[in-house]
Amino acid sequence: MSANTADAIDRWHEMMARGTTVGLYDLLAPDCTFWSPVVHTPQRGRDITFLYLSAASEVLNTDFRYVRELRVGTDAMLEFECKLGDVHVNGIDLIYLKDNLISEFKVMVRPLKAVNKVHEHMMTMLETMKPSSSGS
Repeated sequence: MSANTADAIDRWHEMMARGTTVGLYDLLAPDCTFWSPVVHTPQRGRDITFLYLSAASEVLNTDFRYVRELRVGTDAMLEFECKLGDVHVNGIDLIYLKDNLISEFKVMVRPLKAVNKVHEHMMTMLETMKPSSSGS
């Protein structure tokens, strides 16, 4: 494991432990790609990745915890658990780094009941977070 990988992943862990997204935008590469378990196309760019990760931090904040971690080179796999209402959520964050910034963030969630619950809550949260459009 390189020092850069430790720095970026450790900073991610610190944000998650504090329950904040302060510093997240600066941790994302400008061309970052986000892979969502509920949106079937990659979301490209720092702004949209920040939006999705911020929404997820709000939606999955009830007893969220990482339970296992693997780091290899500039890649990290973080397994997490939490509750969303009455549904137990188990998932994996795959994080790829480039130049000590998150260049790709891929989230997988199980079981299907959890995927459906995450989808429902994420869509609601994203609607409240998006800036209102001016007819464009």
